Amino acid sequence: MRWLSFVLLFCLSPILATAQQQQQVEKHVAITVDDLPEHGALPAGVTRTDIAKSMLATFKAKGVPEVYGFVNAKKIGSDEDKSASLKVWVDAGFPLANHTYSHIDLTTHSAEEFDGEIAENEAFLQALMGTRDWHWFRYPYLHEGDTLEKRHAVRKYLQEHQYQVAQVTLDFEDYAWNSPYARCMAKQDTEAIAWLKSSYLSTAAEYISLGQKMAGQIYGRDIKHVLLLHIGAFDSVMLPELLNLLTKQGFHFVTLEEAQKDPAYLSDPDTPFQDGGTLLDQLAKARHLKYPPATEKPMKKLAEICR
Repeated sequence: MRWLSFVLLFCLSPILATAQQQQQVEKHVAITVDDLPEHGALPAGVTRTDIAKSMLATFKAKGVPEVYGFVNAKKIGSDEDKSASLKVWVDAGFPLANHTYSHIDLTTHSAEEFDGEIAENEAFLQALMGTRDWHWFRYPYLHEGDTLEKRHAVRKYLQEHQYQVAQVTLDFEDYAWNSPYARCMAKQDTEAIAWLKSSYLSTAAEYISLGQKMAGQIYGRDIKHVLLLHIGAFDSVMLPELLNLLTKQGFHFVTLEEAQKDPAYLSDPDTPFQDGGTLLDQLAKARHLKYPPATEKPMKKLAEICR
């Protein structure tokens, strides 16, 4: 029977090798969305609920599971459209989580003020989510503390209140395209809108690749990533193409919980930062690593276009 074992091993070896290679190169990303219910200017005829419905429909069509929406409840006010957009999110089976009450900046406020804003947001989340878990927290501006005292105080508060920090590893500052899109739509400037679309996708592709390079530099391997997006009108327009881009690059969509099971998320830079950044940005700065080269984002043109 020894010859049979040899034949089976000979036949199965290519299959096993291929499976091993696929496992090694498999990529995972969780999608998260900040600033619900409102981010950026609205084009004429578009509501906040329209944006939420559009993004949710795209997520479902592309098989993206349980996208967390991070809420600033102060933005709701008495606006029925904003309230409806959050209800649409929850009714679709997608979770909400805490982004502070008013999108407060920890760099310019005390830890006590910041903790108070986390607490003030909770009643709205509880009312919207019911028995479902909303104890994930995303720092506004990705600012986690410009002093160690602030950083440690807020982390302690989050731990005591059973929160998990929703980290970010992929960020191309998508928010910067939303208000320019509304301006260009108002002017019906088709050439400018075409540039917005192409620059959005090219910037996304470059900075997603940059995040992977940084992960390799820091961990010696790629990791399960978390991508930051915002609930803006242009984001909703570009979401199908962005998800197609991720799929073509070999990414599989996973939940935030699944992504952050990766041991990479146990890393804590434990360093104060004036400007914050993704987890990878923070680790690279803390370890004095050289950033991989990247094209500068077109922020100046985005600020000026369709004025």
